[in-house]
Parts: sequence; structure tokens; C-alpha cells
Amino acid sequence: MRLAKRYVRKTGLPKPYFPDPTPKGTIVNKLNFNVIALAVSLAFSSGAMAQNLSKSDYKAGKDRIAAEYKLAKTGCASLSGNPKDICVAEAKGKESIGMAELDASYKPTPKNQYRARVARAEADYAVAKERCDDMAGNAKDVCVKQAKAAETAAKADAKAQMKTSDANATAGEKSSDAREQAAADKIDAQYKVAKEKCDTYAGDAKDRCLDQAKTRFGK
Repeated sequence: MRLAKRYVRKTGLPKPYFPDPTPKGTIVNKLNFNVIALAVSLAFSSGAMAQNLSKSDYKAGKDRIAAEYKLAKTGCASLSGNPKDICVAEAKGKESIGMAELDASYKPTPKNQYRARVARAEADYAVAKERCDDMAGNAKDVCVKQAKAAETAAKADAKAQMKTSDANATAGEKSSDAREQAAADKIDAQYKVAKEKCDTYAGDAKDRCLDQAKTRFGK
């Protein structure tokens, strides 16, 4: 538009036609992207809320999260197949994360903070598992095991942090035990991934793979 006006002022000729460079269908795609991006940004806004919310703010937060979830699901409606499943899983995950973080903001106890971390771990796992559906065979099995291992590690860290918070007021023994348990949970999860990868082999090769996995993870 500005280019056309400058052209008229300088030449005195009628305004030329400048074709719209935006391909057909792009406007709709941009609109859908903006709607989804808005839903994503709003869904995470609850994490930035101040602690010790008033009861009215807490209720308003719950209403907002419900509205954001509805908006995000609407953005998934135009999809189909596994992309739609992933989109829905992301929407549900953001809702559960938002609610858990809202609870942690309303009542910032170690237990509520733990639940918020667990909600994020479970939401990430649900989305990752849906993404694994794009694969097949052993590749899919490994993908699922890796997603589960990541969830296990995140939950183990969350539990260790909660126990550490509880133990800070007393002694460091509980904190040390929690860290050791978290490390053990992570090793178990990684061992399961390694075992699943061995399924790509057969015979002696598979046996060697399993032996190496056992040695690596102390099994």
C-alpha cells in the first residue's frame, strides 16, 4: 500500500496493481497458528502467577484454564489422524499442568509443588507417546521406553525435591536417601530402554547386547 502511494506521488500516474504475495490458504493457516499459539501462551501463564492467590483469583484462574483448554481443542479440530491425537494430548497436558501450577500458587506447599512437577512429567509423556505412534516395530517400542524413562526421571527428581524440602528443617539424611532413590529409578528406566534396543538383534548378538546392558547398569 505504501509503495503504491509513493508511486502515485512521484509519477502522477494511476495507482498500479500490486498482487497480494500471500498464497491462498495462508491466511487461514496463519489464523489457526495464531489461535493455537495464543492457547499455548495462555496455558503457561498460570505458572507465572504470584503465590498466595486470593480465593477469587484462584477461581478466576480455574475458569481461564478451562477456557484455554476449550480454545486449544478447537484448534485441533481441523486436524486428523495422529497429528490430531498429538494436538489433543498437548491440550490436555497444558490443562493439567495449568491446574496443578495454579494449585501450587494458591497453596505453595512442597506437596503441591511436587504434584505440579508430576503433572508436567505425565503431560510430556502422554505427548511423547502419541508422537511414537508415527513409528512402527522396534523403533516405536524404543521410542515409548525412552519417553517412559524421561517421565520416570522427572518424577524421581520431583520426589527427591519434595523430600529434600521436607528434610531441610531437620537433617540431611532424608535428602541423601531421596537422591539415591532418584538415581536408582533413573538407572532402572535407562536399563529398560537398553534392553528394548537389544530386540533388534537375535541369537548370540542379542545375548551380548543384554550382557552389556546388564554390566553397564549394574544388573
